[in-house]
Amino acid sequence: MLFLEFLHKILFLIFIFMPTFYNRVEGVHQILLDTDMDTDDFFALLYILKLNRSEMDLKAITISTNAWSDAGHAVNQVYDMLYMMGRDDIAVGVGGEGGILPNGTIMPNVGGYIPIIDQGDGTAGYCRYRQAVPIGRGGRLDIDSNYGFRKSFLPQGKRQYSPLRQPTAQQVMIKTISSGPTVVFLIGAHTNFALFLLSNPHLKKNVEHIYIMGGGVRLQNSTGCCPKNSTSSCQPRPCGDYGNVFTAYSSNPYAEYNFFMDPFAAYQVINSGIPVTLVPLDATNTIPITEEFFGTFEKNQHTYEAQYCFKSLKIIRDTLFGDQFYTSYFMWDSFMSGVATSIMKKRQNHQGENEFAEMEYINITVVTSNMPYGISDGSNPFIDGRTTPKFNLEKTGVHSGHVHTRLHDPFCVIKNGRGKCQDGYTEEVVGHRGVPVRVAVRAKPNQNPKSTLDREFFVSFLDILNQRENSGLFNFSTQFPHYSRKLHKPDLRSKKLGKNVVFDMDMSAGDFIALIYLLKLPVKEINLKAIIVSPTGWANAATIDSVYDLLHMMGRDDIPVGLGEVSAMNQSDPVFSAVGDCKYNKVIPQGSGGFLDSDTLYGLSRSLPRSPRRYTAENSVKFGAPRDTDHPELRQPLALEVWDSVVKSLDPGSKVTILTNGPLTNIAKIVLADKNMTNVIKDIVVVGGHINHDKTDKGNVINVPSNKFAELNMFLDPLAAKTVLSSELNITLIPLGAQRKVSAFPRILKRLHITKQTPEAIFAKRLLSRLRSLKKTHPRYKHMDIFLGEILGAVILGGESSVLNSTFEVKNIKVNATGYESVDGQIIIDEKQGKSVKVLENVDPLAYYNVFANRVNDEKQSAVVGSFDEQRRLWSTPSNRQWRIQDLRIVGAFICFIPIFIYFLYNYT
Repeated sequence: MLFLEFLHKILFLIFIFMPTFYNRVEGVHQILLDTDMDTDDFFALLYILKLNRSEMDLKAITISTNAWSDAGHAVNQVYDMLYMMGRDDIAVGVGGEGGILPNGTIMPNVGGYIPIIDQGDGTAGYCRYRQAVPIGRGGRLDIDSNYGFRKSFLPQGKRQYSPLRQPTAQQVMIKTISSGPTVVFLIGAHTNFALFLLSNPHLKKNVEHIYIMGGGVRLQNSTGCCPKNSTSSCQPRPCGDYGNVFTAYSSNPYAEYNFFMDPFAAYQVINSGIPVTLVPLDATNTIPITEEFFGTFEKNQHTYEAQYCFKSLKIIRDTLFGDQFYTSYFMWDSFMSGVATSIMKKRQNHQGENEFAEMEYINITVVTSNMPYGISDGSNPFIDGRTTPKFNLEKTGVHSGHVHTRLHDPFCVIKNGRGKCQDGYTEEVVGHRGVPVRVAVRAKPNQNPKSTLDREFFVSFLDILNQRENSGLFNFSTQFPHYSRKLHKPDLRSKKLGKNVVFDMDMSAGDFIALIYLLKLPVKEINLKAIIVSPTGWANAATIDSVYDLLHMMGRDDIPVGLGEVSAMNQSDPVFSAVGDCKYNKVIPQGSGGFLDSDTLYGLSRSLPRSPRRYTAENSVKFGAPRDTDHPELRQPLALEVWDSVVKSLDPGSKVTILTNGPLTNIAKIVLADKNMTNVIKDIVVVGGHINHDKTDKGNVINVPSNKFAELNMFLDPLAAKTVLSSELNITLIPLGAQRKVSAFPRILKRLHITKQTPEAIFAKRLLSRLRSLKKTHPRYKHMDIFLGEILGAVILGGESSVLNSTFEVKNIKVNATGYESVDGQIIIDEKQGKSVKVLENVDPLAYYNVFANRVNDEKQSAVVGSFDEQRRLWSTPSNRQWRIQDLRIVGAFICFIPIFIYFLYNYT
């Protein structure tokens, strides 16, 4: 009886408090954000992070990797932003190594690097849609670096990308959505989430709603154009195009970028059966950044997150050509986040009532191919050459037409007319062809007529971003109590300098180790005058920051670094040079063992000390910019500008030796410049090329099975290779055959292990050990020994030929640059018409490993700041209590001497 009374009381209490508990949980919206980390994306991210977590709880972020940013740079920027905001609890997913089989089977952990239509069994592939995104300035370079503010402003925490340990996008999506009802925000390409839906139909029930920024439904106003000679009061009005893919208007004026990056993925999301709210260009184009908003924002930067957003917005305004900023830059993703969260605050809000946008239901579809349907013209991998279409699509259905192939697809371009292709177009349709979607059609005006801000969301955005609740903890400089911005430059005025050298690198792992070796060579033997980087090889342009960091570590902030061309020769678009084809660098994997790892130095880039120097978008009118930015003195010099400064700095009669470790794009540009630029070149040492003696010695071009005999540096820019290797310059070739003789990880690591350890040797050992471990662990890393051979050129240049027992032969060679992938980059012996070059034939591997290990462990010209951890300790300690690394070495040497002193004292007294 007592038990029944007790049970009755318990049930009564549960009954009483259950509604309160249920309402509290029900009131919290679990959010997953899928983002490509463009500037407006992190505006949205920071806005969400500032909201009340008892209402809006951001649980996870996944990174869309086939659009405006590159995976390695994007994921580390997300980690740093979350660290600044005190939100290291939020899961972050990026990439994955799964693929889609020819029969349409989706393997686990597809990385989303490639649009679904082109996804194969790896992460390398063609840039069908992504080639519409600018590569360098104004494009992925500026997004990856956030115009230079990412490394100068954001603090650096413990979380970072690490190979094979980084959670994938699919893992994070599955874990988050499996845990309970989730609202999904999509503000990039839809590849990740479409793959999730196709692979996990049983989890659809847990997705409450999908909010999307993307598409353009009814408007004909992609850029918010105003008439010529208009006044400042001009409001955006139609200009004739539905979309905003400004680099591809001639072929597709209908699509918006987020949908264009993967139209089939967007179609899958819209047709998933899950409720969708769309905030398209129709709405975002009614909320352009105004001068009044910009001015108000400038005066209201009371939190670190507000400062970061404003700095980013200002540099965009200052570097945008013309006076188009206030009519062409909009509150895209941040506006969507405001509309979505405002809708979510109201229960049973089927009409989507909210503070910021007017809503309407519209029947839409996403165009994935172009009529006529049912054709097979080689453009559509879903249909072409298949008896059964991939994913069991209909043979004559909406996915069976011509699919956009490249920027100026002949099928899409109409002479003297508008482009006709509509891939990615969110078309309004009638009947069963479409899906009813809740659509934001325009931004609501400010309810306060006295305010200078004309949109209600402007007020909310500035208020939320500047509120003290949930605000950022610190930026990079305030993260450390004793932070100081200090450059380290050696005093070389009294020293006799050796051979003048310029190092051309594509920022692969091997190139960084080669750079360490060059910096260790005595300046009386090798005077490293400059570095020029080529983003046409293994790493993206923003990785130039790691070059600055390594120079800072070694105390060589005096060495200038020039940024080279972002496209191989003849690969940039003839109409809009900022974009271009990826015919050759498509062979580099986007994920593991490729750009993801090179851009992060296999997870080790953040262990390097942080240099005050970095890439920035700062610019000046002197160099062709529309206006001077705040700090034009920080402008990133170009490769040819740095080369020109080297030439002008030479003493009369002096010459320069170039060591080049990547594609020959930069060197070809120098060769094609005027004679004054090339007369000073003494010789060029080229690490690359493959000389096939008997048709059995294969090259190393990955992901192109038909090309069996080319070496990768030659293949990545064959026209540049042909230009350089047919020039009149003296050339020494370090071919693949010689490199392979010194590519044994165990031997070089053994030598590094048994010698003394300088900071640079420790870093080199960590990097090489990681490459070796990854090669043994995962098939995506089977090509890691490529990078070990790249160090050889630096060792040969250092004058160690006699110690290495090096032998050379003179050969007459030519380079294929025909435009055919199966032969491009291959070297041919041609005794009659070939260029005469000196070719390294043989080297003593054991001697090579000894020379390398002894040099990097030599305490002369060693690191000034050994690591970021050492930097962290220095900046956390008052200057009068700091020990320099040289002081620590002296103390260490003294401690080592004590036992010897005691021994002699004991035995001889």
